[in-house]
Amino acid sequence: MLIDLNSEQGEWFQFFTSRLDPNTGEVIYDPPTGDARAQIRSLAPFFEERAGKRKKAVEHVYNPKTRAMERIPYFEEQTLEEIKAEREDAYDYAITGLENFKDSKTGTVITCTRGNKVALMKVPVFDRYFARCQQLLASSGVKKAEEEPKNLPTG
Repeated sequence: MLIDLNSEQGEWFQFFTSRLDPNTGEVIYDPPTGDARAQIRSLAPFFEERAGKRKKAVEHVYNPKTRAMERIPYFEEQTLEEIKAEREDAYDYAITGLENFKDSKTGTVITCTRGNKVALMKVPVFDRYFARCQQLLASSGVKKAEEEPKNLPTG
């Protein structure tokens, strides 16, 4: 099996629509139609990097069982503006390409810019598509990891 470790651009997913089942509330994914597709990469490296940069605060709390002060580290809370900016940065990081998406009002092709990515994520059907692509990316690595031990020689 050949694996490209330097593939940082993501994988292409053909666009598919989805809807919510009115009885159960579950998402039903339709088969892909049309030629629109998006290049998406996993959000895990983005959030790992961000977590490493976030400031930690430390609080000393009295533990009644040991009668000692314990040092409790935690990440400082973010403001609403910081949370919004981080979410938009995450969308910009994860969506690396768009092909054949068109604006329904003007008919123009939607280019892969930060503003367009954030606007697309506000559309519920695209948000569900993006979430499903993230699930597929996460599960694809798990299946490969599960298959490898079965192929190892025993003895």
